[in-house]
Amino acid sequence: MYYLGLDIGSSSIKAALVEVATGKSMGVVQEPEQEMGMFAQKNGWAEQKPEDWWLHICKAITRLKKQNNISRTQIKGIGISYQMHGLVLVDKAGTPLRKSIIWCDSRAVEIGNKAFHEIGEETCATSLLNSPANFTASKLKWVKDNEPEIYKKIYKFMLPGDYVAYRFSNTINTTISGLSEGIFWDFKNDTVANFLLEHYGIDKGLVPDIVETFGLQSVVDAKGEAESGIAAGTPIFYRAGDQPNNALSLNVFNPGEVAATGGTSGVFYAVTDNLSSKESTRVNNFAHVNYKKSTPRIGKLLNINGAGIQYRWLLNNLAVSSYEDMNTLASNIKVGADGVCLIPFGNGAERMLNNKEIGTRLVNLNLNNHHNGHVCRAALEGIAFSFVYGMEILKSDGIKPKVIRAGNDNLFRSEIFANTVATLIEQEIEIYNTTGAIGAARAAGLHKGDFESFGKTITENDHVMTFMPFKDKAPYLEAYQNWKNELELVLGKENRE
Repeated sequence: MYYLGLDIGSSSIKAALVEVATGKSMGVVQEPEQEMGMFAQKNGWAEQKPEDWWLHICKAITRLKKQNNISRTQIKGIGISYQMHGLVLVDKAGTPLRKSIIWCDSRAVEIGNKAFHEIGEETCATSLLNSPANFTASKLKWVKDNEPEIYKKIYKFMLPGDYVAYRFSNTINTTISGLSEGIFWDFKNDTVANFLLEHYGIDKGLVPDIVETFGLQSVVDAKGEAESGIAAGTPIFYRAGDQPNNALSLNVFNPGEVAATGGTSGVFYAVTDNLSSKESTRVNNFAHVNYKKSTPRIGKLLNINGAGIQYRWLLNNLAVSSYEDMNTLASNIKVGADGVCLIPFGNGAERMLNNKEIGTRLVNLNLNNHHNGHVCRAALEGIAFSFVYGMEILKSDGIKPKVIRAGNDNLFRSEIFANTVATLIEQEIEIYNTTGAIGAARAAGLHKGDFESFGKTITENDHVMTFMPFKDKAPYLEAYQNWKNELELVLGKENRE
């Protein structure tokens, strides 16, 4: 007997099977094998067809069943993880009215910023725990203002995971965690954020019914079976956005536990029971998967755009053949890269830098003394320092890290990177070999409420290694201070301009 986990990303769909009895992963497939495309009619826009997600999901399920030689009736539950902040709009027949405006589409930035000032920063910080910014609610307001004919036909709005669950079950619903990521949730009153809907002139009737994050959300119907190959009656037991789900996949549920991701962008997702939102313009706050008003669990998400993408750029543009080569070159250079500093923020505006777009900067390079090893070391350290800088922001917002768990991403495979972060934060970093799809599959079993067994499954199946902080912190502190000085010079120049 198996649980099926789906992870709906913007570049691909991943599907995983885990054994119900042990939580052991049986395999993961990806569809399409190349990246999914995005539609960008204008600069800053990014859209995808929700129907394409469903098409790739059905193909992935077919491949997974074939590879593991299992029948549709052996799948006993479904868990769904999905790209956050997307907007799907359907009419009464459940047909999408337009392409989904996805997470990285920035057309609604000004709408959200205006609402933040008009509603009041204090109200937004205490009730929404965020600025409305460029999130789903602001995207819906954009549709209302710019596509009134489409807006008139809307029956319900959905997040990407809600749409996928709907295609399986013909049932439209959502979760508190999902609504909070779209900035539709009022934490102060523990209800839908009616004051924001009223401000935007959005009809409350467009909000889907709310179900628990863990539990019987809906069941596959006859049409869902015919299209997906999952038996009718199979329950959908779990749904969450990709960052809360990544935290769940790493057994991060309680205050002081932090999930870290070192992919194209970097993320710290720290759990707290505190509704403080002192850094609401630099840190996003969402209801975590186990949020309840009686025991609040808030996920504080700090994003770093210039992370793995910076290292990948160097791989593609330096005379090196692999990350391993780069790590070897870097390991021959002392901590601090002989003064060379790389500021790695070349992937657009950085929220943690108050949405400044400062680009990548390589400074203090001596053409007679420095070579590609220094650049590789400076890059790994620069990305690590940006994580440390992000943790300082989280600490100022009340986070007291007790444990950091990270996926086995490219960056965390680098000892220089992981040791630098662990030493400066003074916190061991546990590395786990897991994925969002595997986490979502295992989470389908949490409708039973056994979080202890869930955590044990992860520890027993996925733990790879633990990076310990070095005792001699001095050279790392000096290098970090040099990097921070360079960053502050850039930020000071930006402020003056």
